[in-house]
Amino acid sequence: MLVEMTMNMAPVSQWSYFDNVMLFIMWAIMMAGMMLPSAIPVVLLIEKINQKRQARNTEYVHTLYFILGYLIAWSLYSLVISLLQWWLHHLSILTPMMIIGQKWFACLLLIIAGIYQWLPLKQRCLNLCRSPLNFIMTQWQEGTINAIKIGFKHGQYCIGCCWLLMALLFVFGVMDLKWILALTMIVIIEKIAPLGDKFSKVLGIALAALGLFTLTAA
Repeated sequence: MLVEMTMNMAPVSQWSYFDNVMLFIMWAIMMAGMMLPSAIPVVLLIEKINQKRQARNTEYVHTLYFILGYLIAWSLYSLVISLLQWWLHHLSILTPMMIIGQKWFACLLLIIAGIYQWLPLKQRCLNLCRSPLNFIMTQWQEGTINAIKIGFKHGQYCIGCCWLLMALLFVFGVMDLKWILALTMIVIIEKIAPLGDKFSKVLGIALAALGLFTLTAA
């Protein structure tokens, strides 16, 4: 399916509705596969709370509803970035192989992503992802709909943390498996590993430096 989509990427004027839908599905699947591993700690926390409530015969909602809300948030991101990809193809900034074909744009994206790693918004969202207990305790409400809402809100923080890192797939290759795995590991390190918050700032310096070096290189 993905190979067939790649063959239909050029020219963008010939994309069918089916191609656009498949593009969105591709992004949605990628985002689920890349982001769910880093959400395992908060999912396990929710599951632990539910198990304790179940043991006390207290009302609880299955953890899958929290995951559903989380995936809804990333599905919306997938819709936005799919539309962005369509636009970039329309401007001939992306090649038929779903990679940026203009050096200046790739460098600009790397530099912006590097700077974003240091911004307060990024760090606040990252801290909430790294320490979700207070968020869960303050946002917790009973009921299935509220469980989905909590998952959706946590997904929003996760998007605030990682949206530009995911957009770097335009630089490295949207369907390049090794970069998909690399970015997945970067997100896991940021959100789970000790000193992940420090790692995110070092990564920001590295991304900005790579962008500047590539821009000035012959």
